[in-house]
Amino acid sequence: MTKTIIFAVISTIACCSLAFAADQSATSEQHCGNVEEAQTLVTLIKADPQQQRSELRCNALLTQLALEKAKVMAEHGLVMQNLNGSPNSHLRNGGYQLPDYYGGMMSNQVEAIAGGYHSAEEVWRAFKQSTAHRQHLLGELTFYREQDEIGVGFFRDKNAPHVQYWVVYVSKGHRANQKTEFTSDQIPNKSMFESVLKTDK
Repeated sequence: MTKTIIFAVISTIACCSLAFAADQSATSEQHCGNVEEAQTLVTLIKADPQQQRSELRCNALLTQLALEKAKVMAEHGLVMQNLNGSPNSHLRNGGYQLPDYYGGMMSNQVEAIAGGYHSAEEVWRAFKQSTAHRQHLLGELTFYREQDEIGVGFFRDKNAPHVQYWVVYVSKGHRANQKTEFTSDQIPNKSMFESVLKTDK
């Protein structure tokens, strides 16, 4: 009888532990992306053989802000980086602490956007075909390589022009006393090229 009770208790603890681990894993995925499509894109970015970063942590705030931006693009029917302010400003206004040396107005060292792509695999192929986005998302430049946090938002609106809207934020997490060794010409700015991806409709 005692052995049966002990076995039952151990089995219950094991089941609870597995359920907790599964719940933690699901929560971690949600921190990376708001829905399955966004989470799949995060996995593709992190696992790409050409990924230059050793670490890319999920950040729930980046995911929230990415979803907000995707909804704004759908609402306006546009795929545009400087929509209601620059990408860097959007993060700062949303409470995410960017390093001081990241630009402000009309600056983008953090965002990749796309519209009209049906799957994470499709949009990831398109991102990699864009030099500016590939360098950012895969950390090909020294400046981008130090970025260590990611969040992705995906929003679908069948009444919006592009239907599917994707927003990826990859940025450097805030650290106390951050300093930069980059000169101004070493800090890329994707907003200068308005690097957006849209499928032809």
